Amino acid sequence: MQAKRGVATELGALGVLAGPIILTQLSQMGMGVVDAIMAGRVSAVDLAGIALGGNFYWPAMLLLSGIAMSVTPLVSQMHGAGRETEAGAVVRQALWVALGGGLLLVGAMQFGETAYRLIGVDPAAIPVAAAYLSAMSVGLVPVLGYFVLRNLCDGMSWTTPAMVVALSGLALKVPLNYLFVFGGLGVPAMGGVGCGVSGAIVMWCEFLAMIGVVRYSRVRRAGVFSRFSAPDLRVMWRLMRLGLPIGIAIFFEVAVFSVVTLLIGRLGVEAVASHQVASNVGGITFMVPLALGMAATIRVGYNVGADDLPGARRSAFVAVGASAVFAVVAAAVLLWLRYEIVGAYTTDPAVIDIAAGLLLFVALYQFVDDTQVTAVGALRGYKDVRAPMLTALVAYWAIALPFGAALGFGAFGTPWGVEGFWVGLVVGLAVASVVLLARLGWLSRNERRIRMFALG
Repeated sequence: MQAKRGVATELGALGVLAGPIILTQLSQMGMGVVDAIMAGRVSAVDLAGIALGGNFYWPAMLLLSGIAMSVTPLVSQMHGAGRETEAGAVVRQALWVALGGGLLLVGAMQFGETAYRLIGVDPAAIPVAAAYLSAMSVGLVPVLGYFVLRNLCDGMSWTTPAMVVALSGLALKVPLNYLFVFGGLGVPAMGGVGCGVSGAIVMWCEFLAMIGVVRYSRVRRAGVFSRFSAPDLRVMWRLMRLGLPIGIAIFFEVAVFSVVTLLIGRLGVEAVASHQVASNVGGITFMVPLALGMAATIRVGYNVGADDLPGARRSAFVAVGASAVFAVVAAAVLLWLRYEIVGAYTTDPAVIDIAAGLLLFVALYQFVDDTQVTAVGALRGYKDVRAPMLTALVAYWAIALPFGAALGFGAFGTPWGVEGFWVGLVVGLAVASVVLLARLGWLSRNERRIRMFALG
């Protein structure tokens, strides 16, 4: 009975943390949807331009975001140990890393036009892509700062501020997009480039809003703005050693999906459109297990900091269990309503048939992807980041991509087309899920290793 009460209590704690995270992530996805809809209404060139710009911007930004994400397990362990006042010094160093790394990327993004020409993309889209990338780069440093401060709040077991800021950012994004994309109030119409301008403005607003939260809310006890700290290379290296594997693992995942999309592009427009529909549906369902994984980072870190190692293990596996239950529900809905779901995206009969078939793979995908991303979040709570990084490298790049391409293009016989790539993704993620769950089971019982990770 006591064990059941413990599980129920943990589920409640995870739900309180994960609910706002889900809305935060959906709001961030919503900004991309707004860009695509408005740029698409201008022209196909503008839509292609922001897509090309995003293919450079987001993987690079997510690589650096790992530094910001390292703040969550560090702060959550401090929070659990009752040492919240020490978090400010760590966060200030994380902000220095975000500033330095962000400025380097801003400089690199000014050479976008040269890179696109070297790659050989459609010349018509290059001016829009390069200008969009340059505009978005203005918001790169503040968005990294926003992520650092957001992860401070998350580490203090308070995920509501990020939700409020993200929803407000989405509400601001819509009118700003309309103004800069289509013009008005003395502002010239910029087309797809206007999406980048509005995006940069929103990033600055979100960063300033999060500064206000950290200075004037209960998070102020962390003391982030109570004093100035010069760059401390020792602490910065500690953050990079923890954060870079997180960023690299995310980069491996994002990049493999980009490569798969490019390869599927060789199979024709209908294959690409169907893959895009399936990927979008999978991305929406992915928000729940992703949020549970981020909540698991917070809960596991808090319990490790409080020296409650059984509690940390319970937090980890309750989160994984909740993710598995969600996978069952999501898979059932996808199987039952796959034609209705695809019909909301397109009226093309050929695309509907292919995409509805792909949703069968998306349904199967739930069981392996949901559990692996939640396990990764729990491992981050223990500050175990290198094993997930190496697992991502092998699962995505040594298994999913080559196996999917071999099936898709017929290396083993009859070409499977786009379905072959999805089989490869499912197999790669299944391997990742098994390895990461085994790693979590081993680590959560290994007190010596847990304390070694906790000490950095």
